[in-house]
Amino acid sequence: MKKALLLFLCFIGLTTTSCSLDDDGANFYFVPLQIVDAELPESFMLNQTYQIKVTYVAPNDCTTFEGFDITKSDSEDMIVRNVVAIGSEIEQQQCTQVVQEIETTFSFLCLYSKTYVFRFWTGEDANGESEYLEFEVPVNQ
Repeated sequence: MKKALLLFLCFIGLTTTSCSLDDDGANFYFVPLQIVDAELPESFMLNQTYQIKVTYVAPNDCTTFEGFDITKSDSEDMIVRNVVAIGSEIEQQQCTQVVQEIETTFSFLCLYSKTYVFRFWTGEDANGESEYLEFEVPVNQ
């Protein structure tokens, strides 16, 4: 009987509590960060891992680096990787507009014997079209 009462009280406690939708916590959104430089080797060796150094721009002190979004768009003769640095920016906060260039790295494992093309997102042109720094890296076998 005591167990049944305890279970009933737990059930009542869980069903009567609620979450507030008026959360005053910080809200944020993701933003692409401009990449201004990247360092890649002259060539890759198959099945080897490389550290790719990337320099991106942090536009203010409210933006925090979150990582990279790396997508593929392979062609018949090349392996293409589009790389975008991603940051999160806090909403409704006073931000100091201090532009900083920051270096970071990501690991890359060479899995294919075709030439790799890395396209690092640098921003958009006047027409809103994405622009890229491109590096072509052959694979030695």
